[in-house]
Amino acid sequence: MKWCHIPVAGHALLGVADAGGSIELLRLVGSENAYTLQPVSSFALEKQCLALSLDWSTGKTERASDQPLKIISSDSKGQLHLLKVNEAGPALQEVATWHAHHFEAWIAAFNYWQTEIVYSGGDDALLKGWDTRTPGTSVFTSERHSMGVCSIQSSPHRENILATGSYDEHVLLWDTRSMKQPFADMPTQGGVWRLKWHPFHHHLLLAACMHSGFKIFNCQKAIEKQEACTVSVSHTLPSSLVYGADWSWLYFGNLSQTHQPCCLEAFPYGNVGAKASQLYSLKAVHQSPAACSHHLAEDEEECHSKLESGSGPKTPLHPLTEDMMKSGGWCRAAGHKGWDCDLSLEAASLDIDLLATCSFYDHVLHLWKWESS
Repeated sequence: MKWCHIPVAGHALLGVADAGGSIELLRLVGSENAYTLQPVSSFALEKQCLALSLDWSTGKTERASDQPLKIISSDSKGQLHLLKVNEAGPALQEVATWHAHHFEAWIAAFNYWQTEIVYSGGDDALLKGWDTRTPGTSVFTSERHSMGVCSIQSSPHRENILATGSYDEHVLLWDTRSMKQPFADMPTQGGVWRLKWHPFHHHLLLAACMHSGFKIFNCQKAIEKQEACTVSVSHTLPSSLVYGADWSWLYFGNLSQTHQPCCLEAFPYGNVGAKASQLYSLKAVHQSPAACSHHLAEDEEECHSKLESGSGPKTPLHPLTEDMMKSGGWCRAAGHKGWDCDLSLEAASLDIDLLATCSFYDHVLHLWKWESS
């Protein structure tokens, strides 16, 4: 599942790739006390296949006014599917489908800076690039990974930076202008199932590394000086496999003077680069399978007022409990205008960062709070 980075027809839009072989679009609709997801469109990729991934074309900070909204998806038959989203509907329309890999195409992703270019990774251990204007003919094929390629993400902050991960237990960083060799190679001691660049700290890369837990890589020296990446945080979950990981976007809405909805176009990326070099530590985890989300709406106003006054918790990592949410640990995650959080960018980005991981075997969603030391 992936949220579209921009509002569509006035709503937040969620894309879902499902095991029935379909891409589903769901619209977030709010009322006074709750939000609901309403199905708005569905597209069947192929019979007897699983939809394995999707990516939106809108991942970069700014989107050209004439740029169509697109989705790239991959399936268990090794195919890629390029879909166009009619924003007025919204509705899904097929643009092209082509065979990309001999086995499962685990991942497909856009180049957020040149959205005609997409990348794919498959169980055949190949990383491929494609120009969607001539679908079916690969721009490049890389055999640098030695096992299945299952995670790819273009950097939304730095043009020409691409991160890939594989069952071979390595994260590679690439300059898309020259895909012969990666410029950084980070061993992970676990298969890399998900990669997520931080929403605005351009150098932080979160990796879900299966039996090796999750890691946060500081890629700043690698990107700027072609030096080795460092591991800011590494945490293993005993007897479990971490398959999913993502950063929280809860604090990042309405940070501009225009009070736009929560989307990348409202984030002043250029103002935070100098503040992104602080050291971080990770000290505990909330492991309850049942989240306390039903308390969020009733605690919304108290949470918001305490965050504005700066009285939120200042401890290191602790479990996110009902008491913490009441005292300002979570800002307006549910309730009316859930992205209307009037925090300064510095408070939102440097005081508290939230991230989540989900793990196999123990069936748990872990919610982490990460603070500067």
